[in-house]
Amino acid sequence: MSQPRAVVEKLAVEIATMLSEHDLEDLCEATNAAIIEGGGFGWVQQQDRAVLARHFRGALLVPDRTMFLARLDGVVVGSAQLVRPPRNNEAQAFAAQLTNAYIAPYARGFGLARKLVERVEEHAAAMGFRVLNLDVRETQETAIRLFEGLGYVRWGTHPAYARVDGRTVAGHFYYKLLEPGRGRSTESLISGT
Repeated sequence: MSQPRAVVEKLAVEIATMLSEHDLEDLCEATNAAIIEGGGFGWVQQQDRAVLARHFRGALLVPDRTMFLARLDGVVVGSAQLVRPPRNNEAQAFAAQLTNAYIAPYARGFGLARKLVERVEEHAAAMGFRVLNLDVRETQETAIRLFEGLGYVRWGTHPAYARVDGRTVAGHFYYKLLEPGRGRSTESLISGT
């Protein structure tokens, strides 16, 4: 699956509205590769294909979720999800959550992770969201560098966030202010003025 850098022709990020069997197979393979490497968005053990397939098919059915697929030369190699707040949470209706974001280890180094996160941000901003929140295990150093490099601000750390390989690890919480509509500053949008 790994491609020499000179052969890579196309990087793409798209919103998934359905998954073909081929794309689902690629997505499950990419997910397990990310899990094995330590970045499986909550999973720490490799998962059976049927479990992963149910997860991704189910995610497509949730009205408040948008799934993004990352492709390298047409092959699905990663994913992310944008989660909108529930309708009864009017006080936080301006903020969404970026979750389940990863690129398979064999597809890293091409800028696709950055492109994936930026596409989620653009979509969230176009939907009217002005804050994007996320959280990540302290062990996911590559993801932390990416998010901080994209301007995410760490606002807190939970010392007992997750259990990985029999030990407790901390988790970091981040936010990013998205570009507001013309004529209003981000600060005025957040403060309500």
